[in-house]
Amino acid sequence: MSSGGRREAGQVALIALFVTALVTAQLTASKVLAVPLPTGLPVVGASVFLPGAALAYALTFFASDCYAELYGRRAAQVLVNVAFVMNFVMLALVWSTILAPASPTSVDPSMFATVLGASTNIVLGSLLAYVVSQNWDVFVFHAIRERTDGRYLWLRNIGSTATSQAIDTVIFVSVAFLVAPTVLGTGQALPTEVVVALMAGQYLLKLLIALVDTPFVYAVVRFVSDDTNEDRNPWAAE
Repeated sequence: MSSGGRREAGQVALIALFVTALVTAQLTASKVLAVPLPTGLPVVGASVFLPGAALAYALTFFASDCYAELYGRRAAQVLVNVAFVMNFVMLALVWSTILAPASPTSVDPSMFATVLGASTNIVLGSLLAYVVSQNWDVFVFHAIRERTDGRYLWLRNIGSTATSQAIDTVIFVSVAFLVAPTVLGTGQALPTEVVVALMAGQYLLKLLIALVDTPFVYAVVRFVSDDTNEDRNPWAAE
């Protein structure tokens, strides 16, 4: 495949990955996972509690960083903000299906609504966290790129993802489990110490994912751009 063909295919593939991961994250965010740790950590405890969307959402940052590196800041911002609008399309489609009359042979409508109809808290927290953290990710990625003259891809990948994931975690957890239940009365607010533990545990896992995905960012960028610059090698001396 030619270099131009790889860039076109890479663009479609990264957009598809971003949107697929984002929709999956929205649909799986209401399930809370408990990941046991080998040993207890201060604040976090013996297990990391995080939404089921954690892995899917981490993939959106991987895809957006690859996309920003390959196609530029403007294109990445368009991707992020168009996808934000698509969240509302997805929610409208899901809720129109939930509210539509069910056939006698259908799955239990109440179970269907429970699984796919995320609570108001989750929706508000997720959407607000997304639009702020993803735009921040694109901004920081290109700010680092400009200040390092296009070198150190590992630095802008980790730096942008680490800070944006921190913003995402704080906004999502505080809105979904503390602010929305208290202000809107849409459920029972969690104690502050539990909210802090949720934030700490989720961020540790997200930071680990950001570190692990760096070689894959290099691999995607190198393959799509056919760039032999040594900066595309994460282990090269710089």
